[in-house]
Amino acid sequence: MNIFLSLYETLHAFCSIPLGNFLGVSLNAGKLIGYTGVLLFSGRWFVQVAASHVSSKPVFPRAFWYMSLAGSLLVLFYFVFGKNDSVGIMANLFPFLVAAYNLFLDHNHRKSRG
Repeated sequence: MNIFLSLYETLHAFCSIPLGNFLGVSLNAGKLIGYTGVLLFSGRWFVQVAASHVSSKPVFPRAFWYMSLAGSLLVLFYFVFGKNDSVGIMANLFPFLVAAYNLFLDHNHRKSRG
């Protein structure tokens, strides 16, 4: 159990490393990870709209789910180790599980098609 506590404390300390100020916002490593996750999670909609435009019908490409998974994971990292906020954890855990499940279904579908 001590190893998990030590790992948590190390990651929490990493998230607190100051990186300076940007546009009046003080940045640390945890916030940078969180902002990267938010950009990925939000940017997935641009990928979806572009793919739908090309297909002339609503589609969700595989990249959408990978961006959902990565963005959720990074935001979860921020809320667990940087902010320690249970509301943020719960709000991002469900989208992470949905993206993982959809990638699982996509992988099985592609594998069955050969």
